[in-house]
Amino acid sequence: MAEVKSNDSIGKTLLVVLVLCLVCSIVVAGSAVGLKSRQQEQRALDKQRNILAVAGLMQQGMSTDDVADIFRERITPRLLDLKTGNLLDSDPASFNQALALKDPEQSVQLDAHDDPAGIKRRSNVVEIYLVKDAQQKVQEIVLPVYGNGLWSMMYAFVALDTDGRTVKGITYYDQGETPGLGGEIENPNWRAQFIGKKVLDDNGRPALRVVKGGARQGDEYAVDGLSGATLTANGVQHSFDFWMGDLGFGPFLKQVREGVLNNG
Repeated sequence: MAEVKSNDSIGKTLLVVLVLCLVCSIVVAGSAVGLKSRQQEQRALDKQRNILAVAGLMQQGMSTDDVADIFRERITPRLLDLKTGNLLDSDPASFNQALALKDPEQSVQLDAHDDPAGIKRRSNVVEIYLVKDAQQKVQEIVLPVYGNGLWSMMYAFVALDTDGRTVKGITYYDQGETPGLGGEIENPNWRAQFIGKKVLDDNGRPALRVVKGGARQGDEYAVDGLSGATLTANGVQHSFDFWMGDLGFGPFLKQVREGVLNNG
């Protein structure tokens, strides 16, 4: 009789554990669903802040509403066909780059010799951002660039002048490089070196160089490397080599230099 009671006790314990597991699973799943929209809103807000920052429009103490208002007034997202360099009329809100990269019809597989940044696939269309002044004239272009560093894929926004060559700002917003070494790509002092540098030479070829040991003073195409982080610095170099080239923004920047933004 005692054995039966023992079995009953074990069975009841297992039942309680299973019920608790089920309840916890439901609570966790419900929380994840409930928080998804808030997480998406936060990601969108972070993206807006980074774009405003690289465009020189982000100020300390700005509220969420301020960020949204200034982004709406001064930033115009546009979709760009990388192959032709043409801006598209499609709604950027309808574009999902993560899905495009998984679709062979919306992306291309890169051969190793064409892929210095190590990204493997490139979507055919990307979202870029036109920065406008108070009179709604385009004054900068913000381009998304990314490439492999030592430990991680490094994601950045680069702001260029309307000459299609001159850097107005750069910000790395997602990277997993070594803190204090490769992680210095987020250091404002290092990023400030890029301002005023040229990403293309007079013939429209990628020309920006990240120089180990330090750039020569007055070299408009060079910035200092990162001490103790050569492979991360190489990743930055390779990102610019790819994204400013023919398979990246090269065709679009050619049109920019020819005045397409002033005609739009």
